[in-house]
Amino acid sequence: MALKAVFKWASERLPPNGTICATACLGDGLTDLQIAADATGFYSDWKLVLGNNDYGIQAPELAVFDFADCKIFMCHGHRHNIYNGLNTLLVSAKNKDADIVLFGHTHVPFQKKIDGILLINPGSIGRSRSRIGSTFAVIECAEDKQINVEFFGINDKGSIRKVKI
Repeated sequence: MALKAVFKWASERLPPNGTICATACLGDGLTDLQIAADATGFYSDWKLVLGNNDYGIQAPELAVFDFADCKIFMCHGHRHNIYNGLNTLLVSAKNKDADIVLFGHTHVPFQKKIDGILLINPGSIGRSRSRIGSTFAVIECAEDKQINVEFFGINDKGSIRKVKI
């Protein structure tokens, strides 16, 4: 399971010596989180939103939280009509005064700054629709520093490598 490989990789980056302070899951796989976390011992400050394929799970459809100097708005994206453009998503982000938007639904990695808001879709670890394959993103937004986003791919053997999107 690719999610277990990512959690093993992430476990090495947890504080106090690592850098991962929170983990966002943008839906369509919330039932897999607990199984993979228990199998790998990876536990985090989880930021979760429901996807259109998450059933019987208690989680919000939207979340807004402060992280370092950034306000982050996250959603799955299916309620924001993202297959027809990003305008609805941008309006929601602006209404929340967000600096960063995390969204999913397309299962394809994406990064673009529009109207001063950084939009990020990490792709998908388990259900990729990208030519790159399974992907996830790591976002660094330390206080008083520029936001840095890196994308990683996972191959069939669980090997993780940095990828360009």
